[in-house]
Amino acid sequence: MLNTKGMRFPLDVILVCIRWYAAYPLSYRHLEEMMEERGVQVDHSTINRWAIRFLPLLEKVFRKHKRTVGESWRMDETYILVKGVWKYIYRAVDKAGKTIDFLLTAKRDKKAAMRFFEKALKTNGIPEKVTMDKSGANKSAIDQIVEYKDIVVEVRQIKYLNNIVEQDHRAVKRNTRPMLGFKSFRAAANVLAGIELMHMIRKGQMAMPGCEGMSFANQFYALAGQIRPA
Repeated sequence: MLNTKGMRFPLDVILVCIRWYAAYPLSYRHLEEMMEERGVQVDHSTINRWAIRFLPLLEKVFRKHKRTVGESWRMDETYILVKGVWKYIYRAVDKAGKTIDFLLTAKRDKKAAMRFFEKALKTNGIPEKVTMDKSGANKSAIDQIVEYKDIVVEVRQIKYLNNIVEQDHRAVKRNTRPMLGFKSFRAAANVLAGIELMHMIRKGQMAMPGCEGMSFANQFYALAGQIRPA
């Protein structure tokens, strides 16, 4: 269970706030008002601290229970605002639309693409195919990794086949829109981990024993129960 030692709010209040924040297009002030209507006086800045602290922990535990993804990947990057500057989210889904991996980076270049591919390969294995747009940096990154690791991966640069990942970006960016940009790179990375987590649960990617037939919300709470105090 999440370690909430020293906090004056009960765990169920913390969990419902961070779940709503990561799952729906809401701001911290929206949540402050919604909780007040339910008789809970909690400041929006407190909810912000909860999200930054706990969402990445939940996403990390989720990875232990994530279903295996397909071997045909669609990769692309999109962007979000951090301290008034555009930063980049590298993302990939399989041909069925299941999330493979994601990574927030400060720049959009070959080095950033290589970091993303290294992370995706480490946690999801070697794909048969990787489809991307015409980005030279992304193609160069995967080519170098394939050569270095001496693996066989078919790399395709076909934009229309990447519509599935471009559409998937929208589900993630829809939730960031009310947030009006992030104040720090760390805050952005941690909250995005939570948004991606909720998106994966909603897509049926959690394979934890006993979660079959559970609602979206109850799967999240079951996942929270898997975290052990430090």
